[in-house]
Amino acid sequence: MGVEIRESPVSDDEFAEMEAFVRDYLVASVETENDGGRMRWYPWHSAEYRFNHIRNVVDLSAEIARKEGANVDVTRVAALFHDIAKLEVDQDLHAAEGARIAREYLNSHGEYPQSFVEQVCRAVEDHSYQGDLNDLALETQCLIEADILDKVGANGAALMLLRMGYESRTHMDAAEMVGRILERGKKARDRVRSQTGKDVAHRRIKRVRWLKEWLESEVAGIDS
Repeated sequence: MGVEIRESPVSDDEFAEMEAFVRDYLVASVETENDGGRMRWYPWHSAEYRFNHIRNVVDLSAEIARKEGANVDVTRVAALFHDIAKLEVDQDLHAAEGARIAREYLNSHGEYPQSFVEQVCRAVEDHSYQGDLNDLALETQCLIEADILDKVGANGAALMLLRMGYESRTHMDAAEMVGRILERGKKARDRVRSQTGKDVAHRRIKRVRWLKEWLESEVAGIDS
């Protein structure tokens, strides 16, 4: 029995065009707002941060999908569109709106199989699901795990430390702030279902725990 060879429906050039579309959409979402948008003084609510987060999720979700046997194209395209509406609609609406934008884009650019379009849009729409990840398609699970894991580890710790300045905190609060990321990482580890996701969570938790202990040992006045 031969091995099925599945040709990717999305070329590298097409994916690059999608990336450019998403980036431009995020920038436009901010530029068209008269008041600068929700909490725009926090850098992670900017177009620049949101696009960086999206690219992180694209890379990590594709890694998880590849190792777990999911459809990599569905996963990474869904990851690319999952937060496209994050800066222009309320949190509880951004997944459905992102799915609408993804469907409109995919149906008007190229000739993608309708089954592919539906899988992508379903993953985008379900990426905020708070229940058991085993209830969802494997591609959606890979996307959610990557979305969760991007908020922990070194990236999450750096953003939390950056937040200290915006809250007028001093370096004396650093261990406490990093501790929040450590707790977030533990919750992420408990929620992810794939072995690949659990391995990523384990590595990131280990690094954050090390950073917290380092701060506690070297910054005078911090109690562990």
